[in-house]
Amino acid sequence: MKILVINPGSTSTKIAVYEDHHPVFTKGLHHSREELSQFAHVNDQYEFRRDLVTAALHENHIPLDFDAIVSRGGLGKPIPGGAYAINDRMIADNFSTHHHHPCNLGCKIALELSQQIPGCIAVTADPGVVDELMPVARVTGLPEMERECFWHALNQRAVGRRFAREQGKRYEDMNLIICHLGGGVSIAAHQHGRAVDVNNALDGEGPFSTERTGSLPSSTLVRLCFSGKYSEEQLLRFITGEGGLFAYLGTNDLREVMQRVDAGDERARFLVEAMIFNIAKGICAERAVFCDDLDAIILTGGMAHNSFLVDRLLERIRSIAPVHIYPGEDEMSALADDALAVLRGERVAQEYV
Repeated sequence: MKILVINPGSTSTKIAVYEDHHPVFTKGLHHSREELSQFAHVNDQYEFRRDLVTAALHENHIPLDFDAIVSRGGLGKPIPGGAYAINDRMIADNFSTHHHHPCNLGCKIALELSQQIPGCIAVTADPGVVDELMPVARVTGLPEMERECFWHALNQRAVGRRFAREQGKRYEDMNLIICHLGGGVSIAAHQHGRAVDVNNALDGEGPFSTERTGSLPSSTLVRLCFSGKYSEEQLLRFITGEGGLFAYLGTNDLREVMQRVDAGDERARFLVEAMIFNIAKGICAERAVFCDDLDAIILTGGMAHNSFLVDRLLERIRSIAPVHIYPGEDEMSALADDALAVLRGERVAQEYV
C-alpha cells in the first residue's frame, strides 16, 4: 500500500511517502517568517502549502498514485480518539475554529489531492482535539467554564502503543502517565486505552514550557486583562507563544537556553529548574487519577532529548512509577500506520459528524 503523509506545523510542512510501514521518501518543507508574513490569517496559507506539497512530489518524480493520503488532524470540535475519514464537515470545522494553527490546513490538502486519484482514501487520526475526559475531569469550579483538552494525542497514543508492545501487553490493558515535552507540555492519564484526564496544553493549562505560560494565578490574570496595558490579542499571544522561557529569556529554543546554562548563566539555570519543577508537579498530580496500579510514566517529545532536563525530572518523579524515555515524536509513522490499518480493514475510519 502506498501512503502519502502530510503534517503541517507552525514553520514547516512535513511530508512522507510510505510503502506499507516503510518510509521511502521524507521531506521537511520549511517556511520562513518572511514567507508566512504575507498571509493575514493561517487559513490563507492553504494554497501556498498545498502547492509546495505537490511541487515537492513532482520534483522528486513521485506520481499521484496513492492508496491513501493521511494528514495530521485539525483543531475543530472535540471527538473521541481513532481514525476518521476526512469530509467537508471536518474541513469546515477546522477552518472556522478560533484555535488558529496550520494543522487545520492538512485535512483539506489531503482530501483535495485524494479526489484526483481513483480509489484513494483521505483520513486523519487522533487529532489534538481528542476528548476522552472522565466527567469529573471537566468540572472547573465555575459553571460558565468547562475544561477542554488540546494535547499531543497522536504522539502520546503512538508511544503508548509502542511501549505496550515492547512489554508484551496491550495498550488497552495498561495504566500510563504520558508526558509530551515540546513547545507545549501535555500530560495525560491513559487508563486502559483512554486519556481520561489531560491538560489543555495549547490554551494555558498545566506547566509552563519554552513558549507557553501554562496555568496562571486567576485573579492576577483578570486584573492584567483589565489593566489597559494589553489587548486581547496580545494576551492570547503571551499565553500560547510568547510565555514560558521565551517571556523571561527572549528565546523558545531550549538548545540556546542550555548553552547559556553551560556558560554559567545562573538565571537561565534557575528558570529551567522552575520549568522542570512545574512539569514534575503535573506528572505527579496525574497519579491521583488512578485508583489502581500505575504501570509506567513515559516521557516523549523534543525536550526529552535534553539530558539535563530529563535527569532532573527523573529525580522528582521516579518514585511514583518506572519511567521510560522515548525522545522526539514519531507522528509521521503513526499517521502512516493508522492509514495502513484502515486500508487493511484492521481499523474502521469513523465518520465525522
